Amino acid sequence: MADTLTASLLADDRRSQVVADLQTLVDQEVAAKNGLSGGVIKTGYAAVKKVRPGIVARAVNSLLEDFSTALEPHWAAYRTQPAPGFGAFLAARPQEVSQALLEVTDRRAAKYTNRAVASAYSKMRPKAQDNVIEALPKLGDVLERHAG
Repeated sequence: MADTLTASLLADDRRSQVVADLQTLVDQEVAAKNGLSGGVIKTGYAAVKKVRPGIVARAVNSLLEDFSTALEPHWAAYRTQPAPGFGAFLAARPQEVSQALLEVTDRRAAKYTNRAVASAYSKMRPKAQDNVIEALPKLGDVLERHAG
C-alpha cells in the first residue's frame, strides 16, 4: 500500500480504474439530480459531453492528481482517527472538503478556452458546492476502495 492517497490513486496499475469509477460516480450523481437546478445540471452536462465526447474521463484523469493532493490532508487525518469510512469522514467536513475540491476546478475553469465548456461550468458553478457535498460520502468510498 502506498503511503499517500495521491501515490495510491496515481499508481500505474490503478489509475485507469480509479478514473473509470470516478466517471461512473459523476454520471450517477448527475443522473440523480432533480428539479429545476437538476435539469440545468443535466442539460449542461449533456451539452459538454456532446461538444467534447470523452471529456468527462479526460477531465477526471487530468484533475485526479490535483484532487488527490487537495484531499491528502484529509486522508492523512482519516488514517489517524477512527472513522466508519473515508466517505463518512469527508461528509463530516463538508465545507472544508468541498471548498478544497472546488478550488481545483475553479483554477482549471479559469483556463478554459472552449466557450461551450466554460459556459456550462459557469452555469453549474453556483450550486457546485451543494452538489459536491452531496457526493462526498460516495466519493470517499470510491477513493478508499482504490487507496485502501
